[in-house]
Parts: sequence; C-alpha cells; structure tokens
Amino acid sequence: MAQFCCTSLWFAGNGIMNDIVTSFNFNDNALAHLTSSVQFGFIFGTFVFGIFTISDRYSPSKVFLFSGIIGALFNLGIIWEGNTLVSMLILRFFTGFFLAGIYPVGMKIAADYHDKGLGKSLGFLVGALVLGTAFPHLLKEISGSLPWKSVLIITSSLAILGGLLMILLVPDGPYRKAGQRLNIKDVFKIFKNKNFRMAAFGYFGHMWELYAFWAFVPIILKTYKLTNTNASFSTPLFSFLIIGIGGLACILGAYIAQNKGVKKTAFAALVLSCICCLMSPFVFSTPIESVFLLFLFFWGMVVIADSPLFSTLVAKNASAEIKGTALTIVNCIGFFITIISIQILNLLRASTDSNSIYAILAIGPIIGIMALVKGK
Repeated sequence: MAQFCCTSLWFAGNGIMNDIVTSFNFNDNALAHLTSSVQFGFIFGTFVFGIFTISDRYSPSKVFLFSGIIGALFNLGIIWEGNTLVSMLILRFFTGFFLAGIYPVGMKIAADYHDKGLGKSLGFLVGALVLGTAFPHLLKEISGSLPWKSVLIITSSLAILGGLLMILLVPDGPYRKAGQRLNIKDVFKIFKNKNFRMAAFGYFGHMWELYAFWAFVPIILKTYKLTNTNASFSTPLFSFLIIGIGGLACILGAYIAQNKGVKKTAFAALVLSCICCLMSPFVFSTPIESVFLLFLFFWGMVVIADSPLFSTLVAKNASAEIKGTALTIVNCIGFFITIISIQILNLLRASTDSNSIYAILAIGPIIGIMALVKGK
C-alpha cells in the first residue's frame, strides 16, 4: 500500500498531460520532455542514494517517509499558475529524484524481510508500483468535472500517506545489515559477479522497452482513435487498464517463478514482450478494435512481468551489506536507458506517422535475452 501510494507521483503529470499542455501553452513534445525529466531526476537520485549508500547506512523506512513527503511537495508545485516549461521540468526532476528513495528503497525493505520467498514479495511490490504508476490515468477518468489540479493534490496526499504507512507499520526488517561507512569501491565491485551482471543486463534490456511503452500508451490510443473513427473507448480509462494490468502480471509471474524458476520465467516474459514489439506495426493497423485492445492488454502484462524477477536476481546476487546500493545502482542505469528510448520514440514520432516506430522497442528485450542465454 505504501509503494502504491507513493509511486502515484510517477505519472501524475502524464495523466493530465493534455490539460497541462493546454493550460500552459506547451507544444506536443512536452510529454516526452516531462516524462524524461522525471526519469532523469530518478537517475540522479539513484546515483546519489547509491554512491552514499543511503538505504544501507540509514533506516530504509525513514528514508522512504522523507522521500515520500518531499516528493509530494514537488509534485504539488505543478499547480502553480506561474509555471513555465523550465520550472515544470525542474519540479518533475525533483519528484523523480525523491522517487529514488521510494521504489528501490521499497525493494530493499522487502529484501530485509525475506531470506526466502523474495520473488513473490517483489512481485506484489512491483505490482503496487505498476498500479501506482497507472493510477493518475484513472484519477483523470473518474475526476469528471473536477479541475485537473485535483489529480496532483490527490497523488501528493497519497504519497504522504504512503510514507506514514511505511514508518508506522513497517520497521526495519530482521535480515537488514546496516552499512557502516561510505565505500565507493562497493559500487563497482558488485558488477564483478557474473550472475549479478547477467541479471543486471537482463534488467537493462527490459527497461529499454518498459517506460517508453508506458509513456506512449495514451499516444497509441489517441492515434488509433484518430485513424479509426468508430473507436469509442476512453483514452484515460484504457491507459490505466493497459498499464495497471501489469500489476496482476507481476504477481502471477512471481507465483509461476516459484515452480518454473526465476530466470526461466523472466526469459519467457522477455521473449513474449519482444514478439509484441515486432508485431505492433501490424496490430496497430487493424480496424478491429477488440483485437487492438486485447493486444495492448497482453503487451501491458508481459512488458512488466519480468521486472520483479530481475530485481530478485539482482538482490540474490548482492551481499547483504550492499543489497540496497546494488538495487539502487541497477535502477539508476536502467532508468537512464529509459530516457534514450523515450526520446528516440519521440523523434521518430515527430518525423513519421508510421506505426512501425514501436518495433524499435524490441532492441531491449533482444539484449536482455542475449544476456540470459550467454550469461554475459
């Protein structure tokens, strides 16, 4: 619940992007820039949290609370009517920065509670992240005639609530081993482990696809409605459903991994999401609305199902003293990759109307598959 509440900050801007563009007279590129700003803030935040081993040296629950409160304040800053694109980019940057004290720190807290069964726990945790990420789209749909600023007020309030839930109900776990000092060598030492590298590069390939897909789901839906005038679905509602169904996939994947193995299950999810990337140009062109939506639902499931599995592999192959730092650094690199794929898609979208641009997302799963097969 804490992870769900706090990660609702992530796509708070995306859920009301059309209102922001209209209210502040931004151009259509604002979606990619504002999304990338959050990602860049998260990257810088994970770098700072990782270098200073924050979640290993200090109580993770306290770090989570502090990050939730400060992130909520920066998110709330968007409602100021005097904002420019620059000021809004700064606000989204710092929202992303403090999300670095929420998502990877939440995984660290989960890891501190489990000697065994971490995969299932992270399945629920990442599932909560997915629902939190999708939630602003649902808020936009159900807020009706309320001002668009209400979405920001609600998500900021949820983030503060999430921080309080964590500090009050989730004390430091029994398997936590506090890091006593800053050791920059630890950041580089973790990649010497072959199994850790395999898990990390699988995760990097997965991240190339994930956030670019999430960011462009509303664009994909709106584009389809423009070319298929008979389509009657609600873009905000189906944006929430397509992204949010990934939460269920994370939980299902975790249970499947208990029987089939974490690595095998992650591999299967990567293969399926790669197939979706390659098939997307053909499916997006179909005039049959149900086929189009079912395909997006399936893609929304397999694109995220492997995320908690890779996090499990990363955590298992890092020593207890630097587990939080390992998760944070891998997140840092992974989210840097998301900026590249988002911006490339944005450039392609500006230069062509072709639906084939989304096939480029297959690059990530292919690299992830190679990492798992070769163990390099």
